[in-house]
Amino acid sequence: MSSTSANAFVPSDEIRARFSSAMSEMYRDEVPQYGTLIELVADINQRTLQAEPELLARMQRSGELARLGVERHGAIRVGTAAELSMLRRLFAIMGMEPVGYYDLSVAGVPVHSTAFRPVSDAALLANPFRVFTSLLRLDLIADEALRAQAAAILARRNIFTERALALIAQSEANGGLTDAEADEFVGEALETFRWHSESTVDGATYDALHKAHRLIADVVCFKGPHINHLTPRTLDIDAAQAAMPARGMDAKDVVEGPPRRACPILLRQTSFKALKETVRFAGDATGAGSHTARFGEIEQRGVALTRKGRALYDQLLAQVRDMGSAGSAAPDYGSRLAQVFEAFPDTHEQLRRQDLAFYRFTLSDEGAALAAGEAAAAAASDLDALIARGLAQAEPIVYEDFLPVSAAGIFQSNLGGEEQKQYAAHAAQQAFEADLGARVHDEIALYEQAQQRSIDQLRSALRTQAAQAVA
Repeated sequence: MSSTSANAFVPSDEIRARFSSAMSEMYRDEVPQYGTLIELVADINQRTLQAEPELLARMQRSGELARLGVERHGAIRVGTAAELSMLRRLFAIMGMEPVGYYDLSVAGVPVHSTAFRPVSDAALLANPFRVFTSLLRLDLIADEALRAQAAAILARRNIFTERALALIAQSEANGGLTDAEADEFVGEALETFRWHSESTVDGATYDALHKAHRLIADVVCFKGPHINHLTPRTLDIDAAQAAMPARGMDAKDVVEGPPRRACPILLRQTSFKALKETVRFAGDATGAGSHTARFGEIEQRGVALTRKGRALYDQLLAQVRDMGSAGSAAPDYGSRLAQVFEAFPDTHEQLRRQDLAFYRFTLSDEGAALAAGEAAAAAASDLDALIARGLAQAEPIVYEDFLPVSAAGIFQSNLGGEEQKQYAAHAAQQAFEADLGARVHDEIALYEQAQQRSIDQLRSALRTQAAQAVA
């Protein structure tokens, strides 16, 4: 154990905030259109809050407003279990844990994934930075020789700097990093996510892997798992989608996820299409090729759904997809989606009363002003009764995670519309967790716990209020 005092260590929330900011600056330099995207989202969020004072008041009450401008999620793809496991240790220093398991192979993308993010209420409010992290499924490369070649290429690389590895080990041994060490860690960790325009393989190898699947080439053929997008959060994704072309961005055809609703649920995503970037291949002294991987994405987050709500969502989404082929690329997909989702309740009262979504319950000003006897009675009252009397309020809990079908839709639109390879359904969560070196959190259990904590805190506050008044 180091003699450094624990008080001198930088909180993980602060390291995460520094890293998120540094990543955003780096990506803005690498992909200038990302800066345009940030400006567009900021303009739309400002207009939306001005037009919807109730939304503004709710976000102020819940603390959501303060995090809106800095909220980002990124995405990377790694090639080996060792890379994935070390990323888990790297993200742990920033207070980010693996949440959820996503098998994208069933949608024709040869990866499975998790999302590293903060999990506590306080950490999410401090900075909700997330990184959707995918591990390449080499077993899904049909050509055995090509599969072995890809594995050999990946085995030769190290995506982390020596100093980053040393700082990870030091933080684990000492229990944290000092201010100077935290800044050094951010700079060293950033190198893993940086774009490299030189491929580690020759053009023929790149072409063979690209032919197997574009994403395989993206993962295998470069020095590191360059960040392939950063995503700001908008309050009106339809307005953002409509405004992108005027800002010079080639927007994908449709917004992924649920339809536009009065009460947004889960997650909606869109993006500008991936840029074609010049790449120099190993051994090719003259000439260069191109690679398409990095893009800009926008997301709109709604309320997290309960298991019952998620089952209804999945059922309705399956109905939409059964109505026609081509998935979200179908010309009439939007109208089909809106029609079928009329069966999903669209007021917060309905969502809460039918146990379809999660809420955070707090005392209102009226509830906090109750006299002793009333507070004692209220502490034992039904939640619906407290809300009906105006003594408590229910704020929607933001969905912090991802949707596999939407993620696959975004990936596919940026890998080329013709990329629709089908892989047999194969639940591989245990294998993924073995590679990760840890279990992933059940995201719905996290929302259940957050809702229950708020109920416990509300009742505790009422009991304390009653006791204090009596005393």
